[in-house]
Amino acid sequence: MGAVASLQTLTARLAEDRLEVLGGFSVAEGEDGFPAGTRTLLMLGPREPGFWPHLTAQPEWDGAPDPVDRWSRRVIGRLACDLGAKALFPFGGPPYHPFYQWALRTGRVWDSPVRLLVHAEQGLMVSFRGALALKEAVEVPHPVGKPCDACPAPCLDACPAGAITEAGYDVPRCHVFLDRPEGADCLSGGCLVRRACPVSQSYARLPEQSAYHMGQFHR
Repeated sequence: MGAVASLQTLTARLAEDRLEVLGGFSVAEGEDGFPAGTRTLLMLGPREPGFWPHLTAQPEWDGAPDPVDRWSRRVIGRLACDLGAKALFPFGGPPYHPFYQWALRTGRVWDSPVRLLVHAEQGLMVSFRGALALKEAVEVPHPVGKPCDACPAPCLDACPAGAITEAGYDVPRCHVFLDRPEGADCLSGGCLVRRACPVSQSYARLPEQSAYHMGQFHR
């Protein structure tokens, strides 16, 4: 494929693997925390509809541990090699790359009222499978207005356990609730706080995917 010709070209290539660019930003010459020569960082995540059926049909879905991460390494790593770029991932540490802080730099992802990241189009369902550190200055998706600014914030009152609030995420409290019968809906359909976000509700993520990730979280 060679160097990135345009964001549109890369978007078409990512679509083959049900991925998309969720945001990006320019990197200053010599900026710390990035591979040498990086000019642009693009953050990648699932493209809906169709991501979960595509992923679960891949060879990594073989019963061995970490199929999602193994698939991400293969697919994004191969793309990075084709582009002469560097693939970076939110897993595999410590140390871990600062995906949370990188996301905030894109102008398309923000700190939500419940402190979880919220994306302009994916809402609180946003997730990152990796990032591409490119040596070229490439167009990135433009910043947009934060959806929370005009939202009544149903996320603030959605957690039945009171584990996710504006004060942050009480993970032990969440696990205790998930062990109880009342936690079955969260485990089978996904976090109620994430589902309460109006932007999340317009995003075509399947409950099966949320159930899988909740199961991994609550092992």
